[in-house]
Amino acid sequence: MMPKQPMNVLTTKPSPLSTMVVMLILCILGFYALHFPHSSTPSENLSHLEKLFLSTSSNSTISSYLRALTMHPHLAGTKPASDTTRYVLNHFTSLGLSAHTTTYTTLLSFPVRSSLSAHFNDGSSVSLRLTEEASGAGVVAAYHAYSPSGAVHAPAVFANYGRQRDYRALAAMGVNVSGCVVVVRKGGEMGRGAVVERAEVNGAAAVLVYGEGDTWRKGFERGHVMRGGIGDPLTPGWAGVEGAETLGLEDREVLKRFPKIPSMPLSAEVADTILSSLGGVHVPLHWRGTLRSKVRHVGPGPTLLNFTYEGEKKVATIQNVFAVIKGSEEPDRYVLLGNHRDAWTYGAVDPSSGTAALLDIARRFSALLGLGWKPRRTIILCSWDAEEFGMIGSTEWVEQNLINLGSKAVAYLNVDCAVQGPDFFVGSTPQLDNLILEVTNKVKDPDSDGVSLYENWAAGGGGNNIQRLSGVDSDFAPFVQHAGVPSIDMYYGRDFPVYHTAFDSYNWMAEYGDPFFHRHVAVTGVWGLLALHLANDPILPFNYVSYANELQLYKNTLSNLIDQKISLHPLTLSIEEFASAAKEADDEIKKLRLQETEGCFVDMKKRALNDRLMLAEKGFLDADGLQGKQWFKHLVSFCHLVSYFFNY
Repeated sequence: MMPKQPMNVLTTKPSPLSTMVVMLILCILGFYALHFPHSSTPSENLSHLEKLFLSTSSNSTISSYLRALTMHPHLAGTKPASDTTRYVLNHFTSLGLSAHTTTYTTLLSFPVRSSLSAHFNDGSSVSLRLTEEASGAGVVAAYHAYSPSGAVHAPAVFANYGRQRDYRALAAMGVNVSGCVVVVRKGGEMGRGAVVERAEVNGAAAVLVYGEGDTWRKGFERGHVMRGGIGDPLTPGWAGVEGAETLGLEDREVLKRFPKIPSMPLSAEVADTILSSLGGVHVPLHWRGTLRSKVRHVGPGPTLLNFTYEGEKKVATIQNVFAVIKGSEEPDRYVLLGNHRDAWTYGAVDPSSGTAALLDIARRFSALLGLGWKPRRTIILCSWDAEEFGMIGSTEWVEQNLINLGSKAVAYLNVDCAVQGPDFFVGSTPQLDNLILEVTNKVKDPDSDGVSLYENWAAGGGGNNIQRLSGVDSDFAPFVQHAGVPSIDMYYGRDFPVYHTAFDSYNWMAEYGDPFFHRHVAVTGVWGLLALHLANDPILPFNYVSYANELQLYKNTLSNLIDQKISLHPLTLSIEEFASAAKEADDEIKKLRLQETEGCFVDMKKRALNDRLMLAEKGFLDADGLQGKQWFKHLVSFCHLVSYFFNY
C-alpha cells in the first residue's frame, strides 16, 4: 500500500523524516518511564519455566481442538461463527482464565446468486460450475467479497497474472481487453484486489481468477477484493462500537474501497475449459515457462462468456474473544498473542491450525499458573473475527485501544495458518530477530530427529531470511502499520493447494498438511517461548542494532532505485545517528543484565530502559499518515513497500 508518488516522502517532505528520526532517538535515549514499581527477585527461573512449558506439549490435544473447530464452516457474520466464538470463550473460561468478548458492527459481504456459461465458436455452449461439487452443508458459494453485482456478455481474454506489465504485453501484440471478461491466473505477487483493480484500469468488464496446479483442480479460492486499506469500510480510522458514527454505503470514502467491475474465483478445471478454446495471437513466450493451464492463445474470444453475479453487503455483528493473564509486577505492560477465528469454509489450515495452537497455548499457560507461575507482564490471548474480510476484527480493536497500545503494548505475536506444509517461515520487526533465533534453537525440529528447529531452518538460509512485516495480509497489520507495536508473524509451509476452498478440512490436514501434528507442536512451542521471554525477562529482549542494520539495507536498496540527483544524505545521517543510539542502548542492556544487586534504583533503571525499548517502534510512525494513505503510518514499512513495488 503506497502513495502514487512514493518518493515525495523523501524529496518534498523531509520534515516528517527528520521528525521521525528525532522521535526515535529520543525514545532510545530519553528517560520518560511512567512509573517504576518495585520488583522482587523473580520466583521462577525462566529456563526451568521453558522446560515446563515444552514438556506439556501434546499433538493429540491440538488435533482434538482442530477437529472440533472444523466440524462446520464458520464464515464471519453467520450463526456457525457464533458457535465457534462460544467454543473458544468456553475453552478459556474452563481453564480458569479471565475471558471476555468485544463486539463490533461492521460491513460484510455475501453472495446471493451467480452463473457463468461459455459460448463457443461452433455454436455450442456449456454452463460452468462456480463452486465445489458436494462441498457440504453450510459452505458458502464461491465468491469475492465486496465484488459489485453485475452481468456481462463479452469475449474472454487471457491476461496472465493481471499485472500492468502483462497488459502492456497484450497491447504490444495488438490485443485490446476493453469490454472483455479477463481471465487471470493467481500469482505474480499480486493480491486479488490489486488484480481486479488493474483489470478495471485497463477497461475490462469483469475478472475471473483461477489457481493453477495439479492438486485439487476443482477448488475455488474465495477471498475479498476490498481495497484502499483494512478494517471496516464504514468506520475508517475509528472502531465500529455501539453508538459510533458510521459512514453511509454511498459515501465517497466508502465507494472508493470497492471495485467497479464484478469478479469471481474459478477452479483450474473450469478455467481450462475457457482458456483452451481461445483464439487470436499465441501466448507470449515469456509467459509459458510457468504456465500449467491448457491455454495456447490469449484471445479475445472467439469464446463468449455470459457472467452474472449478485451479492449483498450487510451490516453484521462480529466478536473478538480475549483471555487475560494479569502480570504480577508490570500489569500495565501487555504481551499479545493473536490468531483469527473466522474461515471461508471449514478452515482447517486457515485459520483453525492457528486457533488450535492458541487454545493449546492457553491450556499450557493455565497449567503453569497451577504450578504457581505468574508472568511479570500481562499476557493477552486474542481470537479475532472477520479477518478474511480485511483484518476487520483486529483493526477495529486496535483503533478502539490505540492510546493504550501506544503506551503499554510490548509486542504482538501473530499466527494465522500455523501449518500449511513443510518448512518454517517467520517475519518480524527487526528488534525481535535475535529473540527469534534464540527461541527456535530451543524447540525440536518436527521433521528431523535430533536437531533444533533453528538448525534445520538455518541450513536452508532461514536465519538470514526473516521476513519483514510490510504487507497487510494478516492481523499483525494494524499493530505494525497503525499502532507501531513490535510484532512477529510465523507459520509452517509457504502455501497450500486447498487455500480458501471447501477442501480445507481436517481430513486434508491429517493426511497431507501435518499427519502427526508435530509441526503444530513446533509452532506452539516457538509461540509460547516468545511470549514467556517477552512477559518474564526483566529486561526486554529487544536488539535495535539489528534494526539499524536493516535500515542501512533499505537505504542501499532505495539508492539503487531513485534518480542519483536526489540526495539521501539526510537519511544516511539519520541512520548513522540511530545506529549510534542503538549501540548505546545495547551497551546499557548488557550492563544492567550484569547488575547483581537488586533494589528500587535498579528497578527504576530497568523500567526506564524497557519503556525506551518498547516505545522506540512508535518513533517510526508519522502522525499524519502516509500521503494518500493516511491510515498507514509506519514509515519503515512504507520504505520496504517502495522497494517491493519498484520490483513489479
